[in-house]
Amino acid sequence: MAERGSTRLFLDAVEELFAELPTRARGSKEKLSEQAVGALRALVDELGLVKRDELDELELRVAQLEHRLRLLEDAPRPQGS
Repeated sequence: MAERGSTRLFLDAVEELFAELPTRARGSKEKLSEQAVGALRALVDELGLVKRDELDELELRVAQLEHRLRLLEDAPRPQGS
């Protein structure tokens, strides 16, 4: 009879564990994702890599400068020069 009771307790514990698995897996996945993102950010900083938004901003500034330069080059020159 005692063996039957401990078997029931064991089965109850297993059922409870299976019921909690999806929640535990989601929590672990989120934690792992956060750790991976943190490690990647640290690596990017350590290597001195430029971020996408910084690169986009620089590309825009270069395009603006090229446009201004073309306007200056195409502008009519004064007669006395």
